[in-house]
Amino acid sequence: MALSQQKRKMLGEMLIAEGLLTSEQLEQALAEQRRHGGRIGAVLKSLGFVTEEGIIQALGRQTGIPHQVLSTVIIDSDVIKLVPELLARRHQAIPLHKKGGTLTLAMVDPLNVVALDDIARATGLQIQPVVSTEQDVMRAIERQYGMSSTIEEAVKRLEPFEEDEASAAQMERLAEETPVVKFVTTIITQAVHEGASDIHIEPDVDLLRVRYRVDGLLREITTAPKGLHGGVLSRVKIMADLDISEKRVSQDGRIQMKVGEREIDLRVATLPTIYGEKVVLRILDKRQSVIKLSELGFAPSAYNEVERLITRPYGLFLVTGPTGSGKTTTLCAALNTINTVVRNIVTIEDPVEYQMKLISQVQVNVKAGVTFANGLRSILRQDPDVIMVGEIRDRETAMLAIQAALTGHLVLSTLHTNDAPGAIARLIDIGVEPFLIAPALLGVVGQRLIRKVCPSCRKPHPPAGFEKAFEGVPLEAKAVTLMMGAGCSACRQTGYSGRIGIFELLTMNDVLRGLIVNRAPAPQITAAAMQTGFVPLRLAGLAKAAAGVTSLEEVYRVTQDVDGE
Repeated sequence: MALSQQKRKMLGEMLIAEGLLTSEQLEQALAEQRRHGGRIGAVLKSLGFVTEEGIIQALGRQTGIPHQVLSTVIIDSDVIKLVPELLARRHQAIPLHKKGGTLTLAMVDPLNVVALDDIARATGLQIQPVVSTEQDVMRAIERQYGMSSTIEEAVKRLEPFEEDEASAAQMERLAEETPVVKFVTTIITQAVHEGASDIHIEPDVDLLRVRYRVDGLLREITTAPKGLHGGVLSRVKIMADLDISEKRVSQDGRIQMKVGEREIDLRVATLPTIYGEKVVLRILDKRQSVIKLSELGFAPSAYNEVERLITRPYGLFLVTGPTGSGKTTTLCAALNTINTVVRNIVTIEDPVEYQMKLISQVQVNVKAGVTFANGLRSILRQDPDVIMVGEIRDRETAMLAIQAALTGHLVLSTLHTNDAPGAIARLIDIGVEPFLIAPALLGVVGQRLIRKVCPSCRKPHPPAGFEKAFEGVPLEAKAVTLMMGAGCSACRQTGYSGRIGIFELLTMNDVLRGLIVNRAPAPQITAAAMQTGFVPLRLAGLAKAAAGVTSLEEVYRVTQDVDGE
């Protein structure tokens, strides 16, 4: 009790030293605390003597305890398990990350030695406190511990049955159980808050695993008993309007829901596996705004050239790269650049990821007969100036796009190829004649998304012999500033936060058109393009590393499927 009283006085004395509190006010607050209990900080705040922000700033200046905003922090599920929920709620504290034998703990009252000792004993770790607002800490506790308590509740209420032999009525009844509904809602809500692009719910031999894809990489969020699989899967199927009795074939569906104030669109795909059906949910934020073309990460010279190409009156402009490389974002940013009231712009997409004003957007609906090819035919009867085709997948769509480009329309589309020169070979492979590709094609962008070094923990990191990596790299700035992230709460100890694009741009000229007509292989087209300034993806990534935006390791990871020569 004496030690606790000493700490309370310490906080009061700090606030007095900072000029935020008078001695009389502190005595009044201590008397109020003796009558009614509670933390001294909360008492001071309730009496209107200080604000929470004032306390946090005073602590920072007097003790060096930093302030942490928890809404930007991603916490690993293994770290959460270190501190029992009861202890976290009792002391209004939540673990952020563990490094060696030290656990960083966000606390409302970082001077509470009883809390520090309790959590140190429970974890066997040294505690490094940071201070956060009460609202921040309690929201984080609800978000992080909510899923584990929901799993426990769901397991307690499970009815034992064989999933393979369960009737549709049984599965539907289980899917409506409150714990199962809460579990699925929690998974989706947390994924949205953490900025995930995909949710993977996958059965294994003896458990159900949930993983999120954040910044392009998957990470495990939680595991649950295998018995939850049937209820969770059925719940997702009901939400997506899928057939819960069909377990042998893949199904695709869609869920629309609100998370806070955000309208979220979820694309749902199931897949039968040897351990049961796996389901992946792609998260699309209907209210997300289109990123400007200038913010995607193009080098200045490439950006100017792309701008020139997309303002041409007709021709075909392609964006290539693997799934999840940001192709649709690039196309929508390009459309946004040229979107004016004097242009009729129409798109056919699957799915519609960004909603744009002044643009007529069509959603592919295979069941209703609206495919890329059929949709494109209909669009051509709408007097379009600019057409965006979400993806060229077959000869029919490719031929319609090429013919539109040759007859006075600007056509933008995507292809799945490893690099920009590979787009030409891909078009030929699906049946388009080279003599049609050569005059129609304006240019091809190849791209990847690369993780950025975390701004909260970045530090210089020039590895030995790094100069060799930059030989022949056209750098916008001559200085090379290699950076790395040390790892912190904001980036979940990864050293990276957020992503940016790296791009290569193949612009058509008479030499390249001649090579296309003669069916030259992609390496020959690449070599000819490099004579006129073509910068391959690997070199574009190295330029980003040289500017300190990303790391060398990340560049090599993302571009390992391209030569970079």
